[in-house]
Amino acid sequence: MTTDTEPVLEPLLAKSTQVALRPRYEGSNICTWIGFKHVNYLIEEAVLEHFRSAGMPARALFEDYGLGLDLVGLDTRILHALHMDDLVETRVEPATRDTDDVLRFRVTLTLERGGQRLKAATSKVAVSLRRGDFLPPEGEPPAELARFVVSRLGTGQAQSPPAAVPADDRALSLGRGTAGADPVLDQLTAGENAFGWKWRIPYPYCHFSERIQMSGYLRQMEEVVDLFLADRGISIKQLLEDRKWIPVVPHSSIHVLDEALMEEDLYTVYTVEDVFKDFTYTSRMDCYVVRDGRLVRTATGTITHGYAEIESRHDWSLVTFDDRVLRALGGEPAAG
Repeated sequence: MTTDTEPVLEPLLAKSTQVALRPRYEGSNICTWIGFKHVNYLIEEAVLEHFRSAGMPARALFEDYGLGLDLVGLDTRILHALHMDDLVETRVEPATRDTDDVLRFRVTLTLERGGQRLKAATSKVAVSLRRGDFLPPEGEPPAELARFVVSRLGTGQAQSPPAAVPADDRALSLGRGTAGADPVLDQLTAGENAFGWKWRIPYPYCHFSERIQMSGYLRQMEEVVDLFLADRGISIKQLLEDRKWIPVVPHSSIHVLDEALMEEDLYTVYTVEDVFKDFTYTSRMDCYVVRDGRLVRTATGTITHGYAEIESRHDWSLVTFDDRVLRALGGEPAAG
């Protein structure tokens, strides 16, 4: 860790870094393609490596100063699919403005394929340094970091309506949670082309002994899409078997608005917002907890999907939506 007598922010906010990474084996679920969640994991790891290179690794920030390194904004565009075993060159460029109270970075993923250098993905990332109170810190952080240190992620100001049930009337939602009748979910999805899901936040989705982290919200987004498609009669497995179709994601974003804590019930609402030329559709994910009898929105995000037909073990091509998919996305009974 750097000291107060050394330039703290210059290596973090004035120098770019590069590191070569490979996607995790876990992220290859259909043939050898890598899903959007694991593309974002590469981006997160590149940002963490940038902090290490600047002399401020996440471990030292937490152990020395009680600061949790939290990704609070992630906006990623995928331009070329990643495959298992790809060696991805990641580049992190500082993008923090003088007036910013969060640390901002631009991340680019490139790879070589067929003798060409391809830009695989780009992302805008925002980071906060969250002061923790789980244990007392050993020292004060460098003064130059002060404007990026927060006592709570997001605004912490819940301007939301009273919940349909009291906060102390919550039921334990284990496993994949509840997607059926629930007064809070009914309230959140009323009049919308939306799907709602109630789920208890387990500790593997959290960090710093307390709160759900960005990777947890990425997992949540992946999971709610899977549940939504099954609920609409076009599950991943069904379209794989019927058409050899798989969903592809050109764009996703998540922004943390407040904190959701370990073992709270998280209410996730997935709303279809737009279908573009029968080729892609964009949905919004909003996450809530019930706290002090009111709904608190803790995160919001969007994800854009298309469909691709698998042509071989290594090739696919984009397709237009058929009537079955369009009816399901519009909330109508899916035709077989």
